[in-house]
Amino acid sequence: MKTILQRTISVIALAVLLNSCGGKEKKEVKAETKEEVKTTGLEIEKPQLTFGFIKLTDMAPLAIAKEKGYFEDEGLFVSVEAQSNWKNVLDRVIDGQLDGSHMLAGQPIAAGAGFGRQAELVTTFSMDLNGNGITVSNDVWAKMKPNVPKDKEGKPIHPIKADALKPVIDEYRKTKPFKMGMVFPVSTHNYEIRYWLAAAGIHPGMYTAENTQGQIDAEVLLSVTPPPQMPATLESGTIYGYCVGEPWNQQAVFKGIGVPVTTNYDIWKNNPEKVFVMTKKFIEENPNTATAVTKALIRAGKWLDQPENRAEAVKILSKPQYVGAPESVLANSMTGTFEFEKGDKRQMKDFNVFYKYHATYPFYSDGIWFLTQMRRWGQIPEAKAANWYPETIQKIYRPDIWKKAAELLVKEGKIPASDIPQTDGYKPATTDFIDGKKFDAKDPIGYINSFSIGNKDK
Repeated sequence: MKTILQRTISVIALAVLLNSCGGKEKKEVKAETKEEVKTTGLEIEKPQLTFGFIKLTDMAPLAIAKEKGYFEDEGLFVSVEAQSNWKNVLDRVIDGQLDGSHMLAGQPIAAGAGFGRQAELVTTFSMDLNGNGITVSNDVWAKMKPNVPKDKEGKPIHPIKADALKPVIDEYRKTKPFKMGMVFPVSTHNYEIRYWLAAAGIHPGMYTAENTQGQIDAEVLLSVTPPPQMPATLESGTIYGYCVGEPWNQQAVFKGIGVPVTTNYDIWKNNPEKVFVMTKKFIEENPNTATAVTKALIRAGKWLDQPENRAEAVKILSKPQYVGAPESVLANSMTGTFEFEKGDKRQMKDFNVFYKYHATYPFYSDGIWFLTQMRRWGQIPEAKAANWYPETIQKIYRPDIWKKAAELLVKEGKIPASDIPQTDGYKPATTDFIDGKKFDAKDPIGYINSFSIGNKDK
């Protein structure tokens, strides 16, 4: 009741403030008040919150939840702050300087699985599907393009596999190492570029307990570059390609310094990308707040996946406090298209997915895929029993909190009951990968052993 009273007072105060601004504003206040009545009140333990993000389009649910008032509808007063890099994001959440953050899906998993800084982190919400690309320099593309199959019009046939890159790497390595960038050792980008390369027989390097650079036996040297710095690092010649989220692949096209050759939709169709993360301690101390945050983010995801809202989303994300990239760059992927070689713009309606296909639900199977890749490449240095995988992920992924939030939204009439998946937390086994490998999250050992490059377990 206290929370509802506080929010009602806030709305009344806002109405008084806007009263002199004309009829339009009055109507908007009335609409907001009507919406307030429909919101189920939760006793919010911590209404003042600070969340972090990296300047990527997939931070959009945070921006929309704030700009559209979804956080305020829940009695939350949220500051959203850009962070310099993924390590900073992780450290500030663990240390309590941020109450939660947009984060790489692999970060909370690694923190709970034994790689890198250890902490008890939890995700109640998956922020998006797809959204990444692999870009190479103009010189690499010029050498790679003759190896790519063409259609009748002479355009490259997609998906482009790393087989076309292999002879280029071999040529470069005669005189210098072949270097590519990814955003963080436990990022989806690291695992996606490794998957793409290894599917063509190109070794991307191994990690060990003693050597955490991930470059043992590597034919391609992968190194970390923060997302906004990717185009400049490519242009300087420090790296010859990279895997990153938007808008930094499209930025390379606009600047004329590189060519995106594939997207992660083709590497793993409808793969999970970012998650929203809080500490286990925060959620235990503030359970209603965690539920309220999840409610607001689910609503934001739903708003984002209504096609008529994407142009507005682009305008919001272009603001300097969010992604800060030009609208034309953001629109290239956010409005259902993606540009590869300059002028080769193709329809990709599912390049950025924020709600469809139960995108916001934190599936255990998604988390287990990341664990299999950590083991495959040696970030988890020792073999684990099959039951270790679900036991580990169930401490990190919390679909129970997501479901509580979603059920409240159904009760409030904000989402239909059909938007709640009927699931045990596992997606069906799938072969929607660039190499056609079958991933069954209930058989993680079999999946790890199916690859010719990487660790093998008994």
